[in-house]
Amino acid sequence: MSNIGILRDQIRTCQQCADQLQRPPNPVLQIGSRARILLAGQAPGTLADRSAKPFTDPSGDRLRHWLGLSTDTFYDPGKLAILPMAFCFPGHDARGGDLPPLKACARLWRTRVLAELPGIELTLLIGRYAQIWHLGRRAGENVTQTVLNWRAYQDRGIIPLPHPSWRNTSWLKRNPWFERDLLPVVRRKVQLLVQ
Repeated sequence: MSNIGILRDQIRTCQQCADQLQRPPNPVLQIGSRARILLAGQAPGTLADRSAKPFTDPSGDRLRHWLGLSTDTFYDPGKLAILPMAFCFPGHDARGGDLPPLKACARLWRTRVLAELPGIELTLLIGRYAQIWHLGRRAGENVTQTVLNWRAYQDRGIIPLPHPSWRNTSWLKRNPWFERDLLPVVRRKVQLLVQ
């Protein structure tokens, strides 16, 4: 078995944060050593947790539309790696929203997994947690500022995106430049890399 296969199996049996989760650990990710695109997300939602497959929910439908990808291409680990900041569903807060990804997961696994993805040419940072981890001090004060400043990160092969959740529908309406200016660039870059 390849190094990435061994690492994937280790992650899928991880129990590191079991006592901090509302459900039993069920690590959800997609990695392959030939992937050229990295989707750096936050944490699986409740539907992804149940299916054990990333973005199997309306957010995933929106994200695939944004990227111009079919379901088959999206779920091809030889084309796309899907690496959330935390691999397990963190649970819900008192208002029913998803809790933030647990930080211990990224500390334990992220650098090791990224080292096994040598062919990544484009990293899409989905949401604030991924943006802060990957961009550090170069990230803006919030998602809007970071995504609005997307041109500044292209030299590193990085494009920040808002989370495709239905909760961000009002953000999309307030920021029409995202669909008009940024999404065509993202789609072109993605299409070149998945051929």
